[in-house]
Amino acid sequence: MDKTPPLLQVDIIDVGRLIYSGPCQRITAPAAWGEVCILPRHAPLLTALQPGEIRLQNSTGEERFFYVSGGFMEVKDSAVSILADQALRTSEIDQQRAEEAREEAEQVLRETHLLEDRDIAKLQLAKAIAQLRVLEHYRHIKGFKQI
Repeated sequence: MDKTPPLLQVDIIDVGRLIYSGPCQRITAPAAWGEVCILPRHAPLLTALQPGEIRLQNSTGEERFFYVSGGFMEVKDSAVSILADQALRTSEIDQQRAEEAREEAEQVLRETHLLEDRDIAKLQLAKAIAQLRVLEHYRHIKGFKQI
């Protein structure tokens, strides 16, 4: 009898490129209504994604982190497909640019009363904060592994 735990096949794709493809034990994503964790044998699901962090535990137990700016996630059988507006690996996130984007968005929110400008700034702020959180979580986990 095979005692190998079941795995999910995960594909993370943004416009024009494959970010990640491989087996994993679980994946956590920022669904439109809040964070969801997908395990093998999950019920079928189709959901919009909001800006945030994708965390997955690959087949060897290693955690991987990705940023998504939004998009869609489909869970079907043992496959998870994420089609992102933008997806970044941790190595592709520019911390300085994310911090500058956060500061600019916060400034717009403090200074403008135009609803359209405020809505755009809120979205930019959410994206910048999400990128910074991905880096923070990645560095936290990496730090634990070095001890």
